[in-house]
Order: sequence, then structure tokens, then C-alpha cells
Amino acid sequence: MGAQLKLYNTATRVVTDFKPLQPGKVGIYLCGATVQAPPHIGHVRSGINFDILRRWLVASGYEVTFIRNVTDIEDKILHKAAHENLPWWAVAQKYERAFTEAYAALNVLPPTCEPRATGHITQMIELMQLLIDNGSAYAPGNGDVYLEVRKLNSYLTLSNQKLDDLQPAEDADLTYKKDPRDFALWKAAKPGDPSWPTPWGAGRPGWHLECSAMAHAYLGESFDIHGGGLDLIFPHHENEIAQSVSAGWGFANIWMHNAWVTTSGEKMSKSLGNSLQVTEILKQVRGIELRWYLGSAHYRSMLEFSFEALEEAAVNFRRIEGFLKRATDLLGSTPDGIIPPGFAEAMNEDLAVPAALAVIAEILRNGNTALSANDKAGVRTAASQIRGALTILGCDPFDSNFTSAEKSDEKVLDGLVSLALEQRAAARARKDFAAADEIRDQIAVLGVVIEDTAQGTRWSIG
Repeated sequence: MGAQLKLYNTATRVVTDFKPLQPGKVGIYLCGATVQAPPHIGHVRSGINFDILRRWLVASGYEVTFIRNVTDIEDKILHKAAHENLPWWAVAQKYERAFTEAYAALNVLPPTCEPRATGHITQMIELMQLLIDNGSAYAPGNGDVYLEVRKLNSYLTLSNQKLDDLQPAEDADLTYKKDPRDFALWKAAKPGDPSWPTPWGAGRPGWHLECSAMAHAYLGESFDIHGGGLDLIFPHHENEIAQSVSAGWGFANIWMHNAWVTTSGEKMSKSLGNSLQVTEILKQVRGIELRWYLGSAHYRSMLEFSFEALEEAAVNFRRIEGFLKRATDLLGSTPDGIIPPGFAEAMNEDLAVPAALAVIAEILRNGNTALSANDKAGVRTAASQIRGALTILGCDPFDSNFTSAEKSDEKVLDGLVSLALEQRAAARARKDFAAADEIRDQIAVLGVVIEDTAQGTRWSIG
């Protein structure tokens, strides 16, 4: 888009010019879901934030390979399987589907590939063999495999911690470790647990090993961006770096982390997860409105959730949506989207969405002024710029990727309002203006604004 994209790198703690390893191409690995529970809004914020990044890179002319994994074998999944009295794989599949449905409802584009951990055991074994052969890892003989952290030239640079300050890694029996802080690449099989055969004994992968192996399988030894939530910096991302660098790989060039959705100033707790599950929130607002809200803060800023803030965001979005619909009615067609210069400038500054939203607000004011003046050229310009910006944010109301259920709801709403307007028109035709005004007022209570124009009666939400 002309200007240089700048991104914040967690590893260097500065905003720098983005320069891909291969001109015109970008490889991204995003830590996806550990599928042990239904997604709440804290889970999907990461998907939305990095979907915006992906959309902006594509709009900027890059060919993007976007990998988002599924962790389908992990301690939490086994615990949930025992609690639900289901096979571990059934639990993993159930909640993977729940995440897929949530992403779709929020218009998060499907990744280029979505690998599952259990589908990449071969690559994990190959990585462990490489680490053992070069002396970075060891197998004590009980079926476990560990990375020897004291042998690392650098460790903990992402989280800026000191090795001696760490608590022992609680991922296996300390009896077999050379150092309590060594972490498990592979965990020996326990009775009743799923396992896979390896040269060092049957078992299952450690969480960190999975992502290193999958990122390498799809993006190679070095790639541009590794993303995830702020809570993954330690131990997960630190240990991914440790494994991958020990293997001789360059791994991720830039590390990006989105902040949390908080409640009462704290990271969303498990106890609040049920009421804030995506499926529950979508009973109150549409997917496009929830996405607008979750994507509105800067990705590195905490987002303090409240239903009041969500409703305010939804109302603000409906104003934008209403303008686009009125503009389409006036112009007779939906304007194509173009990227406003001010919006592009904001997005190039480390995806400064709040500044980008201010640009949209200014364009909306101009558009409404043009609409009142029946200035078709001004309306077209504003509508085109707003559509272009909303496409990047994943909130274009004309986007065909939104769920059919949401479209069905919109069709029902349109039908009901049209029916009320027909009744109002009939009342006015028979000069029963009191009845016409009552219909208008009843519709207004529901948040529907009626506007009588030379071209006919229009309605909008907000």
C-alpha cells in the first residue's frame, strides 16, 4: 500500500520495518487451539487479531502462507476426557469443531493449512533424533526425552528471565532429569493413556515439541512471523525457540503476541468461560458485531470486556452498516471497496486499529453529510472507502463469508421491518396519521430509525 509496514517484535521489544525473508511472500505460524473446551471470547481474540494481520498483508500485495495448528493431544485433553467419560480423541474432535464453528461465525479466514499434532508424530521423532544426535537432548531410558537447557547458548530471551530463577519444569518425573528445568520433548506412556512408538519407548509428545515440528514441516527452517497469545511467551514459545535453535534452525524472524481479554482487570478465568463462550455471546449480538468489538482494540492492548462496551460497539457498527445500506439504495449498487490513505497509514504502524477506526468515523461523517445532500459522488467515495477498510477488519456486511444463519436472521429482520413499514404506509394512505406515528415510534423503541426521503422510506439500525 505504498508505505512501509512496521511491526512490534516481542524478541527485540521494538517496532521495526517488516522485511520478509522472501520478497513478496510471508510465512506465518499461529499457535491455535488446545481443544479441551468450547471457545470463549478470550480464545478467539488471537484468531481475529492475526486474521486482520493476514488480511492487511494480502491487501499490501504479499502472498501469505498462514499455518494455525490444533493441539489435539495434551494433559488437559486427557483430563477432560476422563471427566466427560469419553475417549480422548472424541473430546478433541468435539471441541475442534466448536472452534471451527466459532472462527466461521466471526469471519476468521480458514488457514492455509491447519495441522493437528497427532498427524505429525513422525516429524517430532525426527526432530528428537536430531537433538539427541547433536547432544542437545537426552533419553534417560524410561521412555522420556528431555532438552538439556544448560547447554543452550541463549534461553529465555523472549521473556527476559534468568534460568536459575525458574521453578522446575513440572512436566515429568524429576528423577530422570539432569536439571530440574530441563523440559520434556516426549513423555513416557502411562497406563490407559494414548501413546505412539519411538526408538526411546512408547509415549506422547510434549506440548512444545509439537509446534516446532509442525512449523518446520510447513514453513521450513526459517519463516517470518510466529504469533500467539501473551500467555504463551513462557514456557511455550521460549521452549519452541530452544528446541528449534538447538536443531540449527533459524525459526521465527518476528514474534508477535496479542494481549488478553480481561474481566475485572484479570485474564478471563475458567469460571467465567461458560457465560462468555462464543456461542452464548452470539445469542445477544451478531458475529460481525462481536468481531468488530474484539478487533477494535490494539492487538497488544488488554481488552476489558463488559456487556455494556459490547453493546456500545454493536450500536456503533450498526451506524456504519446503516450508512452502507442507505448508500447502496441511493447508488443502485454496492460500491467496490478501496483502502483510504489514512486507514493504510494507521495499519502500517503496527496494525494501529484504534487509529484506523478514527479514520472510518471521519469518513462516515462525510458520507452522512453527502447522503443528506443527495451527493452521489460523495456518497460513493465514502461508501467505497468504508467498505475497503471493513474488508481488512473482516467486518464488511456484504461479505459472503458470514454464516448463512446470520444472513437468515438479517432476512427475517428485513422482512419484519418491511411489513411494519407497509402497515405504516397504509395508515398514512388512509390519513390515519396517529396509527402511522405509533408504528414509527414502536419501531424506534427497537432501535430501528425510519427516514422518509424523496426516493422512498428507508430504515436503519441505530
